[in-house]
Amino acid sequence: MIEPVPTEVVVDIDAPVATVTMSRPQAMNAITPTMLVQLQAAFETVRDHAEVRVAVLTGAGRAFSAGVDLKAIRGARLDGGSVGGLLDQPARNLIETIRTIPKVVIAKVNGYCFTGALELALACDVIVAAHEATFGDTHAKWGLRPTWGMSQRLPAAVGLARARALSYRAASFSGRQAEEWGLAAAACGRAELDEMTETMARQIADNSPGSLAAYKDLYRFAAEQMSDAGLAYEASATYAIDDTDERIAGFR
Repeated sequence: MIEPVPTEVVVDIDAPVATVTMSRPQAMNAITPTMLVQLQAAFETVRDHAEVRVAVLTGAGRAFSAGVDLKAIRGARLDGGSVGGLLDQPARNLIETIRTIPKVVIAKVNGYCFTGALELALACDVIVAAHEATFGDTHAKWGLRPTWGMSQRLPAAVGLARARALSYRAASFSGRQAEEWGLAAAACGRAELDEMTETMARQIADNSPGSLAAYKDLYRFAAEQMSDAGLAYEASATYAIDDTDERIAGFR
């Protein structure tokens, strides 16, 4: 008997807005290979739906996503602090889809948003956040290194000096700070986040779909002029990080 694939992503379409929800609330929506495959399928659905103009990416429960589920890579050898091809290639494919579909993608960060999840949020066109949300790049805490674009997109969002300080310390910051620093376009109390996001999504969707697609392509091109070489370097560089297994042993 073939076991059914668990549903880790829920798609709700109320055209012209689609909501894509990471749905592993019992695990704070930690990212698995299955979730990445299902997110890819979800955004392909958004891409191909003629009436959808805006997609909202969010998480169920109290987290956007806690980042990569380290249990999902149990037994894998994490050479040089990389989570490896089981996650890297699907994540990069997903990020490329989010960045290139001719629809505006809003990351609605309702709670915890760490590391790989922050890399997904940074790939979206707009981030909105609850004041109470907690962001962080914790690669260094676990003996890992970024492979999904953090080294290029976080400095672009908050400035190089602040990005260095955040990543080197594996420091967390709030949704309120994310707005102050320019990473989030808007922030509000958690109780108002759904309404604020819905209003923004509908305001965007009221505009010309052709103009929105053009803007998305132009802003993507502008960003990539600064980051293409850096993204390629991040993906291909190797490092002698030898304490990863020790640091994440309790989570695998």
